[in-house]
Amino acid sequence: MSIIVRKGVIRDGQVIVDQPINLPDGSEVTITGMPHGEFSGEEDNDRPLTPEEIAATLAAMDKIEPFEMTPEEEAALATERQARKDWEKAHFAEQAEKLQRMWE
Repeated sequence: MSIIVRKGVIRDGQVIVDQPINLPDGSEVTITGMPHGEFSGEEDNDRPLTPEEIAATLAAMDKIEPFEMTPEEEAALATERQARKDWEKAHFAEQAEKLQRMWE
């Protein structure tokens, strides 16, 4: 079963949706809603954030501690990067030849 979410309104006892729904005539559907226009479907992610949502997002971001490496970790990373760079330079011709054979 697949779920298609559309917003709509009730007019003269019928649901009028804001976008066409590509379903064949006679398809069975389930309508879920709240009175007085409060929609209870999936969240609308195409809208801008409300001021409250922005404040909550910023508060959550403020709780994240910055990532800091010790001098030893930075040195180890630099050594690892240099070793990788040296390996790539040493094996470049071999890798290029392998790629060339793949495209022949």
